[in-house]
Amino acid sequence: MATVEVKNLEGQRVRDLELADAVFAAKPNQALLWEAVQAYLASQRRGTHSTKSRGEVRGGGKKPWRQKGTGRARAGSFQSPLWRGGGVVFGPKPRDFTKKVSHNTKQLALRKAMSERLRAGDVVVVDDLKLGSAKTKEFVGLLSALELKGSALIVAAADKNLTLASRNVPDVALTTSDVLNTYDVLRSDKLVFTRSAFEQLEARLGKE
Repeated sequence: MATVEVKNLEGQRVRDLELADAVFAAKPNQALLWEAVQAYLASQRRGTHSTKSRGEVRGGGKKPWRQKGTGRARAGSFQSPLWRGGGVVFGPKPRDFTKKVSHNTKQLALRKAMSERLRAGDVVVVDDLKLGSAKTKEFVGLLSALELKGSALIVAAADKNLTLASRNVPDVALTTSDVLNTYDVLRSDKLVFTRSAFEQLEARLGKE
């Protein structure tokens, strides 16, 4: 059975945490990961963009000028797409971008994503992540002690000090284990879990 190191806030190893093979030993499947990521990104689109067609533009009942004798091209309506302020041809309309993906597919994709990041050594587990204050300096010192470079995703229970201390640090995001998704797992250079959050994720992914 594979294990992952658990560190303290000084970056020192304090214990090893056993990994359940049924959860964290999944074989790679790029197609499944792509499907889960595309579904997540599609769900983030509001789909409220809208333009007016020729029939929806206000006015246009009166002919701009008479048909003949002016020397200008014929015109029948101010609503014409050829005119400034007229309708839009084949413009966007409100739509739902949601892609349907089953619960089991999402679970399997998250297992495979976590398995890949663990194999690559991109997952850091800390015993606890309680800050004494909401100061950014303390949080940056923590990142330095853990030797984290690049972007990082912190997976921990909701904590006011942690939220306030990390919000001004670029390329650092916070989330909880119950809403962690495949896109979150793949987008950051490093994943930092508290031990309790990692165990909660393991229990969540262990359910069929």
